[in-house]
Amino acid sequence: MIDTDVRIRLTEVLGEFVSMDAVELDAARADRSGHVSATRPLAIVHAQSIEHVQHVMRIAHETGTPVVTRGAGTGLAGGAIASEGEIVLSTLAMDRLLEVSVDDELAVVQPGILNADLNAQLAPRGLWFAPDPASRAISTVGGNIATNAGGLLCAKYGVTREAVLGLKVVLADGRMLELGHRTVKGVTGLDFTALMIGSEGTLGVIVEATVKLRPLVAGPVPVISANFGTVEEAARAAAVITSSGLHPAIMELIGESAMASIAAHLGIAHPGGSQLIIQLDGPGAQIEADAVLAIIRSLAGTAEISIDPAEGERLFAIRRSFHPAMAAAGTVLIEDVCVPRSKLPAMFAAIGEIEQRYGITIPTVAHAGDGNLHPNFILDKGTAEGEDVPEAIWAAADEMFLAALRLGGTLTGEHGIGILKRRWLRDELGDDQLELQRQVKAVFDPLGILNPGKVF
Repeated sequence: MIDTDVRIRLTEVLGEFVSMDAVELDAARADRSGHVSATRPLAIVHAQSIEHVQHVMRIAHETGTPVVTRGAGTGLAGGAIASEGEIVLSTLAMDRLLEVSVDDELAVVQPGILNADLNAQLAPRGLWFAPDPASRAISTVGGNIATNAGGLLCAKYGVTREAVLGLKVVLADGRMLELGHRTVKGVTGLDFTALMIGSEGTLGVIVEATVKLRPLVAGPVPVISANFGTVEEAARAAAVITSSGLHPAIMELIGESAMASIAAHLGIAHPGGSQLIIQLDGPGAQIEADAVLAIIRSLAGTAEISIDPAEGERLFAIRRSFHPAMAAAGTVLIEDVCVPRSKLPAMFAAIGEIEQRYGITIPTVAHAGDGNLHPNFILDKGTAEGEDVPEAIWAAADEMFLAALRLGGTLTGEHGIGILKRRWLRDELGDDQLELQRQVKAVFDPLGILNPGKVF
C-alpha cells in the first residue's frame, strides 16, 4: 500500500517522467559489476531538471522511501543497483553542456553528459576534460564524480576530484546546496565539494558540476608498446619508469591472462607475455619516450614506438576491451585495489600467490602509472547481490584486499565501495573513522533514504 501511494504521488507530480515499465525496472536491478538485486524497484523517475530531482526527494523524504540515484549504470561495485521499495532517480537525461568559459578554462555540465561526448563538444574550442575512465564512451560525468573515477590519464592529470571546482547538490529533503567556486583558489569554510566527490550517492544527488578544463595537448604524442616475459617484469619496469622522474600521460599494464582473454574476445593474435602501453605528451615528449625505451630495454623488455595517432588509438582500444572481454567470460568480481607505485611488483606477486593457492586465474590489468590494479575473479554464473559467489572466491578476494592494505594501499582506487566491498571497509578505515563517516552520513541523510545498503 505504501509503494502504491508513493507511485501515485510521483505520477501526480511528475507524470510522464515516471516509469513502472517492467523492462526498465529489471535493468535498474543491475550494473556492470555482475551483481543483480533479487527484486525490482518500485518506480523509475527520468529527471530532466533540478526541479524534477527536488520533487522526487521531497516525496521520498515525506514518505521515508529510499532513493537510488543512477546514471548510465556502468558502475563496477554495485553502487547504483535498486531493490524492492526503492525509487530509482535517473539523471541520464540531464545531459547538457550548459556553459564553457575559454578564458577561465572551466565548463558547467549536467550530470548525465557522457565523458566522451563532453570532450567531443569541447574539442572545437581547444579544450578538454582530463579524467579518462576506460568506459568514457558510456559513463557519465555525474557517475565519474560520484565514484571519484580515475582512468588511463590520471597518473599525469589526476582523478576526477582534481578536475571539479563546484557542485549543485540536492539533499535528502529536497533542499539544494551550491558548493565550491569558479575560482582557481577557494578555501571558504569546510570543503563540502570534496566530501560529495566519491560519496556514491549516499549524501546527496549531484545535479550540476563546474569542472576544470585544460588546453588540448599540442605536438607529437609518442606511444610505446612493450612486451615482457612475466607480469612481475612488466610491473618492475613500470615502477622504475615512475621512479626515474619521467611522467607518462598513460602507462597501462596488461597481464598475460588478461591479454589472452582480450585477444580471444577481439580475434587477434596474442604475442605472449605481459604488455605495457605507454603514452607521453607535451613538451619534451620525444625525449622522455627515448628515456622510457632505454629503461624497458635495460630490463629485458622489447618495445616499439609510434607517433601515429591511429596506431595509438588502436593500442588503447585493445586495453579498453578488457572489461567487455571479461564480461563475455562471465566475470562478476571486478576489483580495483590501489598500491603505492613502488609496490606494484609486490602486489602482482601477491596476486600470483593467491592464484596458486586457490587454483584460479585472476586476469589483471593496471593503470601502472598510478598503482591502480584491476584483478578480475571469473565465476561460473551471475549473482543475486553476491549471494552465489563461492566462498573460495570471497576468501581469495579477502586475501587480495588485505595484501593491498599491508602494502600501504587501498581497497578501491576508482570504482567505489558500493555493495561489493563494504565487508572490508572497517579493515581500511578502522572503528573510529568508520563511525565518524556514518555520523557524517546521518547529518546529510538523517532518515537513511539515500542509496541505503551501499558503502556502509
